Amino acid sequence: MGVTESFNNADIRERFALARERIMDIPDECKHLECGGEYFYPDFFIKKADELCFLLNDFRKYGIDNLKELTEEELAERNRKIYADILPENYEKSYSNPDYAEERLGIYGGALSFVSAELMTIPVMLSQIYGEDGLQEMAKVTYLLELFLYIYGLFKDGDKPNISEVESAIYYYAFDYIEEIARDRLIENTFPNNRSAAARILLECDLSDTRYLYMYGDYISENEVKLSKYLASLSDEEIERMAFTFTDGFRRGFDVMNISFEGKKYVNIRYHIGQERIVKAAVEMFGKMGLEAVLSRSITSRLTRKGTVKPGIESSSPNMQFEFDHRLDDRFFLDKRFVQRRLDIIKDTYEERKDEIHGYAGPAVIETFGEKVFTPVVKESIEGLTEEQSSLMIEMYNKLGIISNKYLPGDSYSFTIIAFPVPDIGADFEEIFRETMMVNTLDNNKYIQIQQHIIDVLDKADVVKVLGMNGNLTDMTVKMRKLKNPEKETQFENCTADVNIPLGEVFTSPVLKGTSGVLHVSRSYLNGYSFSDLKISFENGLVTDYECDMSHVSPDKSAEELKQDGRKYIKENILFNHETLPIGEFAIGTNTTAYNMALKYNILEQLPILIVEKTGPHFALGDTCYSHAEDHAVFNPDGKEIISRENDFSLLRDKEPEKAYFNCHTDITIPYNELGRLFTVDSEGNETDIIVEGRFVLSGTEELNKALEDS
Repeated sequence: MGVTESFNNADIRERFALARERIMDIPDECKHLECGGEYFYPDFFIKKADELCFLLNDFRKYGIDNLKELTEEELAERNRKIYADILPENYEKSYSNPDYAEERLGIYGGALSFVSAELMTIPVMLSQIYGEDGLQEMAKVTYLLELFLYIYGLFKDGDKPNISEVESAIYYYAFDYIEEIARDRLIENTFPNNRSAAARILLECDLSDTRYLYMYGDYISENEVKLSKYLASLSDEEIERMAFTFTDGFRRGFDVMNISFEGKKYVNIRYHIGQERIVKAAVEMFGKMGLEAVLSRSITSRLTRKGTVKPGIESSSPNMQFEFDHRLDDRFFLDKRFVQRRLDIIKDTYEERKDEIHGYAGPAVIETFGEKVFTPVVKESIEGLTEEQSSLMIEMYNKLGIISNKYLPGDSYSFTIIAFPVPDIGADFEEIFRETMMVNTLDNNKYIQIQQHIIDVLDKADVVKVLGMNGNLTDMTVKMRKLKNPEKETQFENCTADVNIPLGEVFTSPVLKGTSGVLHVSRSYLNGYSFSDLKISFENGLVTDYECDMSHVSPDKSAEELKQDGRKYIKENILFNHETLPIGEFAIGTNTTAYNMALKYNILEQLPILIVEKTGPHFALGDTCYSHAEDHAVFNPDGKEIISRENDFSLLRDKEPEKAYFNCHTDITIPYNELGRLFTVDSEGNETDIIVEGRFVLSGTEELNKALEDS
């Protein structure tokens, strides 16, 4: 049953009104129930009902249509109160905290903590409801309110239901509504959305007036306010220069990847709240290319969210520990029936829109960096996925990727990613922002020539050796291909500022057999998480062992407990619960200017992978850079075809597609100051140095050292 049909069969507005009215009664109904011992659940329902009453009362008053009548102080106070329960200073006594929920609610703690967390998705959905629009968002809010009320009914009058009844209610909430939620998410990610709050903000709001920030419904911190004010202080020329670098990179990506731009109509712009001036200029520039902007909010519901990732328009997290604590809440509903239901609706939705989908040009993403480094606390109260569920999740994302590639092949669209700092990076924010603008606009032609010298040597290699120094234990051997026609073929892509901004790397998909050794970094910030003393071992291109230091997180644990915690942490957040992963990419970063900036301001650990990967050699675990586009020929600026688009896994894509891809790609970079030697060895044993003790020594690359000399 599709979204429209379900709306025709139920009066969502009436259900929403009834649910809201019913929730208003809960605090008074529960006051006579005593709390204590094992009976703290009345307190749970009172607190959640109070929060919902505040949120739902006159919510339209705080929407975009009434913006001019509201003060910034009023909006900020309301925003903080909405998210107060999960802010770090209150989280220890929040029912969204699994530890506290278990302590107070016993066997019901995990399930009710999930409900508490899922209710926190309501504010963003309410921001999309105005006038006669937003019926789909109202429906999703209604489903959540009805789940809360149903579970409340199980406990009403002091009853203690069987835990299976509570868990069953959660399961059927997910199972019943995944169709609508997944279908709507796919459509709003791919096609322009008239009910998008972001579209109205860019079109209608004065972006020099920071009251507009609160119209998204997301948590708004000082980060977003200061970022918006800073961008408001820049000249139109500076804003347009950033927007041009961003949009031009996207357009050039089609040329670089040899993809036709003909017939493209839509571009999905993803950004951080506070960056609207850049985005508004980019929307206008994309419009001149014939592209209409798709502006979709970030994923918040656990039903379609993967881990802690929130692709879309996002804001600072109120509390990253909260995000981490609920990253595995899929355990409440992930089974074969749910997976099949989600796969079916995604396939059906693609089929319904297959004639329009070819107009999708790809995502254009503005990332941020400088957020406070997060090291999570791993809590005993949180049950992980079962082995069966872990396998199911891997299978689900593999099959979702296969379905997506059938209707929207990887060689039919492009993308671009650029990054700018946020004020959290520290007192030097404005200087770092301006230096980032410079890093993002380095001379492509100059780097093409320098990087070609590196590629010329790499193309003659049998293996590449990478050795660490200054305590770095890296000792990697990377197997290269033998070119059949060196005059027309190459192994490495000469990467400039197009799909990945800034410029500055040469990369390949290495031969797995013969690629072995140990990769080690002292500190790394990957996929939103901090890793200390990360060490990964490989044999024939596959991960065989891994460890990291967790003593700073749990200093009271034994060495064996810390070792197991580290393995679990890596498996969840780098291997994404795969038993092993291949090396999908080997690259050499050449952007010494970015590295100099990182050292100058002591922000290397805070830089995003997008920039860090350009500041030294790196290895990516997971899929190759040519995932789902292996058959599509791509060429370097010198006209040579890049032939290293395959590995032993992607070769299975036609006969065993479920084994071909891993749906992840995580770059791990060795910084120059930990790099002892990077050199090639040809088939006759001759060695050629490229980098020695963190400095480029290959003829033709010496200019890269100028920035390093200043660091």
